[in-house]
Amino acid sequence: MSDTSWTDRIVGERMTVDQEFASQIETSQFSNQQWSLIMTATEFEIEHADDPERAQIVANTDNLDGIIPELENVQTGMGAMAGGGAGGGSSSSSGGGIFDSIMGALGMGGSGGSSEREQREAAERLTQEYATELQSHLESKGKWEKVRRTAADG
Repeated sequence: MSDTSWTDRIVGERMTVDQEFASQIETSQFSNQQWSLIMTATEFEIEHADDPERAQIVANTDNLDGIIPELENVQTGMGAMAGGGAGGGSSSSSGGGIFDSIMGALGMGGSGGSSEREQREAAERLTQEYATELQSHLESKGKWEKVRRTAADG
């Protein structure tokens, strides 16, 4: 029984929180597709799982650096599908386009560093908000203690 991760035990609860959290995604700078990519790169951990007073779910965003350049590609692809190719619909202040995307992916874009840092910070804030919401949901359903103990034992 202890060979199953605590995260595997809360899949249904995560789906509920995903639905509840959708409004925060809508008001964020990220599209649903970008958020999915961010969540793929995010792992959730329980810090201090062995201490009931200090235990909390946190978002481990160490892997975000690998997907941040892709966030712009997802957004660019969505703009093209929506017919925004002629300069419309892009939130980027740079010219955009394939050349800029390639340069950014190679780490040679002019404003990419600042923009990517801002995206990373926003993604970190949003994933931590999600983690807090997930823990609150588990607490309200009376499942937090069991999840915390499972994490502490694992």
